[in-house]
Amino acid sequence: MPPTFNIVILAAGKGKRMHSDLPKVLHPLAGRPLLHHVIRTALTLQPASLTVVIGHGAEQVRTLTTAFDLQWVEQAEQLGTGHAVQQALPCLDESYPTLVLYGDVPLTRAATLQALVQAAGQDQLGILTVTLADPTGYGRIVRHPDGQILRIVEQKDASAAERAIQEINTGIMVVPTPFLKRALGALNNHNAQGEYYFTDIVALAVAEGLTVCATHPTEVWEVEGVNSKVQLAALERIHQRNRAQQLLEQGVTLADPSRLDVRGELVCGRDIFIDVNCIFEGQVTLADGVSIGPNVVLRDVSLGRGTRVAPFSHIDGQGQVIQVGSEASIGPFARLRPGTHLADQTHIGNFVEIKNSQIGHGSKVNHLSYVGDAELGARVNMGAGTITCNYDGVNKHKTLIEDEAFIGSDTQLVAPVTVGRGATIGAGTTLTKDAPAGELTVSRSRQVSVPGWKRPAKK
Repeated sequence: MPPTFNIVILAAGKGKRMHSDLPKVLHPLAGRPLLHHVIRTALTLQPASLTVVIGHGAEQVRTLTTAFDLQWVEQAEQLGTGHAVQQALPCLDESYPTLVLYGDVPLTRAATLQALVQAAGQDQLGILTVTLADPTGYGRIVRHPDGQILRIVEQKDASAAERAIQEINTGIMVVPTPFLKRALGALNNHNAQGEYYFTDIVALAVAEGLTVCATHPTEVWEVEGVNSKVQLAALERIHQRNRAQQLLEQGVTLADPSRLDVRGELVCGRDIFIDVNCIFEGQVTLADGVSIGPNVVLRDVSLGRGTRVAPFSHIDGQGQVIQVGSEASIGPFARLRPGTHLADQTHIGNFVEIKNSQIGHGSKVNHLSYVGDAELGARVNMGAGTITCNYDGVNKHKTLIEDEAFIGSDTQLVAPVTVGRGATIGAGTTLTKDAPAGELTVSRSRQVSVPGWKRPAKK
């Protein structure tokens, strides 16, 4: 679809009611800054240009938004929404109308914005409005008795009759750009807040004979903004409820849709089960038949077909997607860290931590073990309490365990070291040299019993 409009996102506000040093538009919703939600939606519309107006914490906002191709302009003084839009004028192509969005209104659907733009066309001013039972605090839409929009009046400037109006301005507007430039130059700040209101351009449009139209979102929450942590928490739950509904409609089984948090991209196959209190962050892919137990955290991981993750397990790739094969078993209380790769039919049990290691087909690390910077072949059995001693205080070293090796409980593998194919390491061994294939290797101090020894008595 060829570009047909410019987009300006206003993101300069400080957000005093957030009681935070973090700029308001950077506060996270579903794991992403509020502003990022707005930008991602805007980009799906394929605009001719996308400009973000920043002010408070400008460098911080810019630094945390480098992943997007944007134009930036700065509003050095906070003189109102009209003044903010004015800063973006040099970036706008007059051939297209301009859609104005807000960096603290994160849940507006792309279809809602597309409908507004289509209704306004190239030469009308379009406003996204909504009717509220309690419109307190919002600008009211003032209409002529014939239904035509005449102007928008802010709460502080409204008469008693105007305050009784329930149709409110959401702030989202699409405007023919040549008119926008003329209107912004004609604004004044003769109002209760001493600011240049962007909404005043509506009355100027009517005076100029420009048609003003309105469209409406499907849901009120699409146009709800964030001015406090209370509002942020409310929108978080709305977003998570919507995401859970989408998963249910895709056929995912959720033990309790109200106890699920998706803070990234979650892609699910068929016959997926997700228990309560699970968190999904980053890029997570669940293949057919995956089962996730309660209180599991998954971040940047791909789980193969039929894999099961038991309760309280934590798999975190930290930006590197952890690959887990088919029919694997993980947990409970397992922790997989970046660089981990599990082949098919692997077993990672309770209180096991694995980092930067490859575990081969059918291998088992079932109890109370740490595996770091290691490569395990196929069908390896690692006994309880085994650790790879991979760090000498300065450098990391690798442990190589070949196919079908058996590692006895409470073994320390002091890297760099290799355990040969089919080797057996006796329980309690501290392995400092390579263990030959097919043989038993054991290191233990001689067991002694001391006749007549008695425990010390308490004085």
